[in-house]
Amino acid sequence: MFTGLIEEVGHVAQLEERSAGRRFWLAAELVMEDAHVGDSIACSGVCLTVVALEPGRFAVEAIPETLARTTLGAWAVGERVNLERALRLEQRLGGHMVQGHVDGVGEVIVDAKEGDGTRITIRVPTELRRFIPEKGSLAIDGISLTVAALTPDGCEIAYIPHTLAVTTAQDHKAGRRVNLEVDLLARYLARLLEDSGMAGRQS
Repeated sequence: MFTGLIEEVGHVAQLEERSAGRRFWLAAELVMEDAHVGDSIACSGVCLTVVALEPGRFAVEAIPETLARTTLGAWAVGERVNLERALRLEQRLGGHMVQGHVDGVGEVIVDAKEGDGTRITIRVPTELRRFIPEKGSLAIDGISLTVAALTPDGCEIAYIPHTLAVTTAQDHKAGRRVNLEVDLLARYLARLLEDSGMAGRQS
């Protein structure tokens, strides 16, 4: 489990093709301080397992399913990556509950300056839109964010200067594909309503 509060921005230092997928070596500092093989680290919103450690970098592996269903399949050397270690039980939950299980990939279709910040418009896959309410929580590339407004085919997000400075949000320009994870509670509530037959019922 994660909070969506990014600890640092690392980058892809090396790629290795594997028979069962692809290994990424990620250069980092902060998340390396207490890293061990087997730890979970959210990498731009994708929960991955540390499989190897070297000074100043760690390795994670992605299977073909992950490469196809997230933005990882397009990562190249130099790609900037949001990093967050798994939540400890004694920590404050400053963001929202993020699992690191990407629900789909969206696309930034508009980015515009808004004061000292930036407002972006994201096209969201049709099947995910019902889970995204105005002022609700949405994880974008692992960043815990609040939905500023809804649009016919997605939503708008307003980035404050701090978020732009300490995450990859500054890279979210028009045409950029981003990993999306909808709010955990919204997803499970919808499933419960579907199972009970109440979804779509009108009073």
